Amino acid sequence: MNMIYILFFVLFGGAALTFFAGKLAKWLYGAVFLAVLVAATVIFYTGIHPGDQVIMNFDRFTLEWGLTPFATLFSYIILGLALMAGVYSLPAMKGKPRLGYFYFNFMLSIAAMLGIILSRDLISFFIFWEIMTWSSYFIVVYSGREVQKTGLRYILFSTMGAYAMLMAIVMIYGQTHSIAISALTENFMTFDTAAKIWIPLLMLVAFGVKSALMPLHVWAPGAYAGSPMTYTSVFSGALSKMGIYGMVIVFVTMVAHLPQGSVIRDAVAWMGAVTAVIGTFWAIAQDDARKLLAYSSIAQLGYIIIGVAVGTAFSMMAALFLAVMHALFKGTLFMAVGSIERQTGTADLTKVTGLIRKMPWTFIASLISIIALAGIPPVGGFVGKWMLYESLITSDHYLLVVMVFLASTAGFLYCYKFLFGFFLGQEEKEWEHVKEAPVLMVLPMLLMAGFSVLLGVFPGIILQPIDAAMQSMGFGGTYGNLWNMSVLFNEWGDKVMLQPLFYAVIIVFVVFLIFLVLKGMKGTRYVTTKDISTSGEIPLEHENLTFKENFFQPFLRAVGPVMKKQIMPYYRQIGESIEALFDLSRRLYTGNGQTYAIYVMIFLVILLLFKDGIFG
Repeated sequence: MNMIYILFFVLFGGAALTFFAGKLAKWLYGAVFLAVLVAATVIFYTGIHPGDQVIMNFDRFTLEWGLTPFATLFSYIILGLALMAGVYSLPAMKGKPRLGYFYFNFMLSIAAMLGIILSRDLISFFIFWEIMTWSSYFIVVYSGREVQKTGLRYILFSTMGAYAMLMAIVMIYGQTHSIAISALTENFMTFDTAAKIWIPLLMLVAFGVKSALMPLHVWAPGAYAGSPMTYTSVFSGALSKMGIYGMVIVFVTMVAHLPQGSVIRDAVAWMGAVTAVIGTFWAIAQDDARKLLAYSSIAQLGYIIIGVAVGTAFSMMAALFLAVMHALFKGTLFMAVGSIERQTGTADLTKVTGLIRKMPWTFIASLISIIALAGIPPVGGFVGKWMLYESLITSDHYLLVVMVFLASTAGFLYCYKFLFGFFLGQEEKEWEHVKEAPVLMVLPMLLMAGFSVLLGVFPGIILQPIDAAMQSMGFGGTYGNLWNMSVLFNEWGDKVMLQPLFYAVIIVFVVFLIFLVLKGMKGTRYVTTKDISTSGEIPLEHENLTFKENFFQPFLRAVGPVMKKQIMPYYRQIGESIEALFDLSRRLYTGNGQTYAIYVMIFLVILLLFKDGIFG
């Protein structure tokens, strides 16, 4: 039996096994889930190789599954994050209700994502896409947080994207009489003019929803914040990348060949830039760390979309590198928030404070990931940002450089807010009982944070598979001249030595840790929110005087006019119009047989009056 069949059998069978295993003992839920993930990973990387293919012939359709270098790159994100989240989930989900329901849908979403990247035909792609959507929806509503608003938004936008994709598939079949993705890529230029325009646009709507491209993003903040943090790391880090995966296919195989392709490229690139800037502004305004990271994820996906849409070899490499980095640092940060919420009972940045000595390992993982997010050397985020800036400059997209710089610079504000809010504020007595999260929650965070540093010093580790993926997509030649294992080159022949930066940061970290250890040997004096000069006034008990309250208000007032321009009122108007249409239809279809008889008579009278015009 082909190993691809075995992989799907293990994943989908494992989902059912995980669901029923917990009926015997609660601890079996996580154990079986993790065991199935490990088994699937071993099968994927030892039994399936680029070029392997499975073909299933039906009456009118042929389903094809196979692995390409491009799919292999995204498999690192999916399986890597899934394994880390699986380990993290063992203590994180302990004692939670309906674990069979949770792990079953978790496994289905992982299986569906692997199915998407293995699909070589549009029907398989669409089926796996829907399995991914519905399984993730059931996890979004698992916690019961704002189910009516969050869950409804997610499924409505996902359904809109699915219908857009289905319409595109129907149009493709009408043009090629084939559902093979290869038939689309090989024959796209022979399509009629309308199909050449509508197919890419419909596909971009479908993939734009999953990648939270503005204005299709409104589902993302609630869905990311409302899901269990165990899954949100995968939701933000891997599931959103399925939208990026599809966008790369659209831009490489379709948009690149359109005469007006540059218009579409520029439009989507600017939508990505707006997503990056506005997402950053909204992240700064959040006091709930879950929503802060949710808006931050939207902003970071904006950077990736810019690189994909610009479409040069260097910008595509930058986008794919940033996609890997985003999975690492955002997965770590969502796990960190989950750990803090588990240990303290809240993720509110204005309530929790001074955890640096209570949860030092969580702090270190968060610090490294924040450095990566901010694009500071020598962590991998710097490499991705550096490549993106250079790709935009060399392709003459100077205004996009300004937008990326604005979003990246403003991003420092929410990065500082996150670190200060949880770790660097006053040590309040109400949190003196807090201890570090369990080892199995801390270990995945530290591993992913460590890999972020490794990719900053040796970017060639991931740039090599990115290079192979790009060649498989038709980018002629290799791009090895742009990178080395520990040296980053650019198109002007300059190079950046990354190891000295790494050594400098290590020295700073060692000095910092020594300082923390020595300071920790001294007795703690709690400096509370009341130990602040108030010019002779006595603060009342309920007053919070820490400056975490209303953080960055001057900045938020300055950008307030931009943030007031929201898309939700327009969506509400559309919804109200559709509701009014449904009300009208309810008045017409009353359920009364006599009313329907009158409708039939009116219809027959119209036919008699206009029979000559209708039937000739």
